[in-house]
Amino acid sequence: MLGLRRAAASSTRVQNCSILLARACCADSVLSRNYLAHEEGHDDKSFSISGTSIISKLYSSECLYHTSHTKSFLWCRNLSSHARARSGQKADDLEDGFSDLDVPPEDDAMVGPKEKEDDEELMSEGEMSEEETNNAAADALSLLDSETDLSVEKKTQRRVESQLSKIIIENPRYSLNGTLDKWVKEGNPLGQGEISLVLLNLRKHRLYGKALQFVEWLEATNRVEFLERDYATHLDLVAKVLGIQKAEKYIEEIPKSLRGEVVYRTLLYHCVSATNVKKAEDVFNRIKALGVPISAFACNQLLLLYKWVDQKKIADVLVMMEKENVKPNLITYRLLIDTKGRAYDISGMEQILDTMKAEGVEPDLLTRAMVARHYVFAGLNEKAEATLREMEGDDIKENRAPCRDLLPLYAALGKADDVERIWNICMSNPRLGECLAAIEAWGKLGQVENAEEVFENMLKIWKKLSTKYYNALLKVYADNKLLSKGKELAKRMSDDGCYIGPVTWDGLIKLYVKAGELEKADSILLKASKQNESRPLYGSYMSVLERYSARGDIHNAEKIFQQLRQIGYVVKSRPYQLLLQTYINAKSPAYGFRERMKADNISPNRAMAIQLTTADAFRKTRISELLD
Repeated sequence: MLGLRRAAASSTRVQNCSILLARACCADSVLSRNYLAHEEGHDDKSFSISGTSIISKLYSSECLYHTSHTKSFLWCRNLSSHARARSGQKADDLEDGFSDLDVPPEDDAMVGPKEKEDDEELMSEGEMSEEETNNAAADALSLLDSETDLSVEKKTQRRVESQLSKIIIENPRYSLNGTLDKWVKEGNPLGQGEISLVLLNLRKHRLYGKALQFVEWLEATNRVEFLERDYATHLDLVAKVLGIQKAEKYIEEIPKSLRGEVVYRTLLYHCVSATNVKKAEDVFNRIKALGVPISAFACNQLLLLYKWVDQKKIADVLVMMEKENVKPNLITYRLLIDTKGRAYDISGMEQILDTMKAEGVEPDLLTRAMVARHYVFAGLNEKAEATLREMEGDDIKENRAPCRDLLPLYAALGKADDVERIWNICMSNPRLGECLAAIEAWGKLGQVENAEEVFENMLKIWKKLSTKYYNALLKVYADNKLLSKGKELAKRMSDDGCYIGPVTWDGLIKLYVKAGELEKADSILLKASKQNESRPLYGSYMSVLERYSARGDIHNAEKIFQQLRQIGYVVKSRPYQLLLQTYINAKSPAYGFRERMKADNISPNRAMAIQLTTADAFRKTRISELLD
């Protein structure tokens, strides 16, 4: 722990990068992201967000929970070992988006919510088109396809469970309660298996509104006995659908004997996700007041929190962990490693990695990929390559799990031959995640035809793909400034019945921005902001604002700045930096800028202080003093 404290206390240069926080999990229930946040080979580890406004999007790691031995009806096994949050891509998170801010999950493994990055842009039920709803209903039955070893009785049971999911997904909200009443009256089973699978499918398709209605019906009809984790699941859905205030009121309805750590840490996660520092800290204090041992979950959340708002406090958290005898776990080390890596403090990162190994915590695949990525960004290609070779092991054909991470990392190193070598191992029997990684890798290398070939082969194998695979190719076109191809793909997405939402808008906006058609990108952003179902990604606004800033276009930069605020995003230092740079580029004084920042509780860093001095209309120079 002493080594960690020393490493954390060393100076850090925080880069304004998009960091994706792998989906943060709240409670140990299906609804608390059991399905979304696991990576193959990882056990559930309990970790919590305790502290301030940690935008779950800035953190590039997966949030894993600890599996409880207590049975609760909402708790079910993870049915997909491949559903993982990668830290490095972007998030946006919340987000699968192209934007660095909206969540950033870098590649799912290195990304986190970047800014909630979309860790923020979780789709609401209203965002699903009729086509997507039908696909979701079909998916509810598809889990049986890969379970050929099940007995006839088990398959029959699973089909009944899946059928209930399909009914709920297809049924309008206003008639759902009646449909559920009818299901029970007809003698259909509704036990732990059915409930767990229904919630898993609703969460998988982000139908949080229906999931909440289903849980409310279960509670109102006393179909099952609620345990603390079940109340936490209900709380999680209330916060997602109705907001934190409603969630706090719901806690008052929970029996006092069941208002334990799991319930409050669920609320804590949402406070942190909302960047509500004061409320998050209050909730953390409530957890301490319960008198239960401080968990690694809570400490990890504090670390994540301070990674966002005040990295100087990370050492304080580590001291507290030492005093409270809280042993760092894999998530703790991964978070610290990522913090150092993003600050380009490679020696500090390596020190933490050594400490981790000395404490008997072996870095997993995700951690190694994270380390390799930071080596790449720091220009330490030899160290990056050595790490990638370690990930490959003795026989990559037999050890196929790293392929998904290796593809984009070799591409980042410019190693086209290695990308081709790894892809050749996968292409005979490709997995969706590997295909997505291959599209991104070929796009980074500028080999657009290869990316297109992967995409077209996917369509041949799977017939119909979800929107995110189209979005991946759209990003390739945007990065390579292929405007015509991007427009054709967008039309194809519409023809193929793809859902057109924030991530696709983000891809189109960046397509036009990078092609030099800023006014068209601005127009798309404006039209997207008027959609009732969801808002554009944070990174979409930033992309347009950056270009207006470079032009010195004060009018339009101020317009985008205000739109960002009006749409509901919390304005942080980066937008202010860009806006201030706009005034500097326009050689125009920025009157009252310090006061504007103060009103938003934005404290200027060293770079902004220099900007403020440069843009100060009343700044005295040697020449001005002589002429006055």
